[in-house]
Amino acid sequence: MNMKKNKHIGSNFDDFLKEEGILEEIEEVVAKKIFVFQMEKEMKKQGIDKAELAERMETSRSAVDRILDPESPSTLRTFAKAARALGRHLKISLA
Repeated sequence: MNMKKNKHIGSNFDDFLKEEGILEEIEEVVAKKIFVFQMEKEMKKQGIDKAELAERMETSRSAVDRILDPESPSTLRTFAKAARALGRHLKISLA
């Protein structure tokens, strides 16, 4: 019986993503999804809708939609502004 050895057995998922050339992209998407989840949770906690957040940020409702869209790129400046609009601080760390 001639079985091919799976090159990924014994490696971790990050190694696999790196080999596929998509680790950085996946990390970016996951980081934004976590940020969006936290923003939405805080908005709900404070009873703030997208229109109110836009007003606090002095921006448009469509800009808030883009911030809350995990697939839409955003800058750290935008994230910080959104966090301040909710009375929170943006915290960034290296893992």
